Amino acid sequence: MNSPHPLARTCLAFTMAVLVLLTSSSCSPSLSQAANIPAIQTLEITQLVTRDVTQEVTRVIEVPVTVTPSATLEFTYTPSLTPTNTSTPTITPTPELPVLTILEDTNCLYGPGEFYLYKTSYAAGSRMEAVGRSWDSLWINVQEIHGWNACWIPANQAELDSGSAADLPFVYTSLPLARYEYSSPTAKAVRNGDEVTVSWEAIWMSVDELRGYLIEAWVCQDGQLVFLPVGVSPTYEENVAPITVQITDEAGCAEPSSARIATVVKKGYTPFEKIFWPPH
Repeated sequence: MNSPHPLARTCLAFTMAVLVLLTSSSCSPSLSQAANIPAIQTLEITQLVTRDVTQEVTRVIEVPVTVTPSATLEFTYTPSLTPTNTSTPTITPTPELPVLTILEDTNCLYGPGEFYLYKTSYAAGSRMEAVGRSWDSLWINVQEIHGWNACWIPANQAELDSGSAADLPFVYTSLPLARYEYSSPTAKAVRNGDEVTVSWEAIWMSVDELRGYLIEAWVCQDGQLVFLPVGVSPTYEENVAPITVQITDEAGCAEPSSARIATVVKKGYTPFEKIFWPPH
């Protein structure tokens, strides 16, 4: 048997090598193909998770849709605004005060008595409003028409357009204070039947400042508790010794009597000091 030609051996060897290479390529998976298998599994899991989350979110969105109608009803309910009509009673007009005419030039004082300090004065013919009266109706508290700064004039120096001073309400007015320069006296009261004696040591005041003392008492007279102001006006020479005043205070009133005292100077009144009043 003849041996093959060397070129034939070379072609045969090349052919065998190609066959081996093709065989190994078709039977063994490559590295890139092996890597693609887990990627396909991951993609399938991702799709499942994405589908589950989408379904869950859809169910959450449905919840506020069912709550919205009740919230709308609460904001559209407005009956609580109706009570604004309750402000109408404040529109009621203030009653007009009685009007009077001053008959002669007169001083207007801080209180219902000639011993009270001077405040201002009015000319005859002045038209004034009557605010009230003193307890005994001998003094009228007046102010300018629609004014506010009231003071006192004698009732016999004015004429009301209608009625009399007795028809006016009883009023009490405050006094201007002089707090720091002088003090109020400390007075004591001693009863002897219906007479009460009030006494105190004089408070020194300069000649220019001296106006005296004021006692404001609520005492029983004719079965009624009445307001009784008492003014004491000593001279500068007299204002050195103890001062005494007698006040009538009868029995027969349900309410207890009382009194207080103040020093009077040019600028006003010191704060009142209580007098311990003896019972009947």
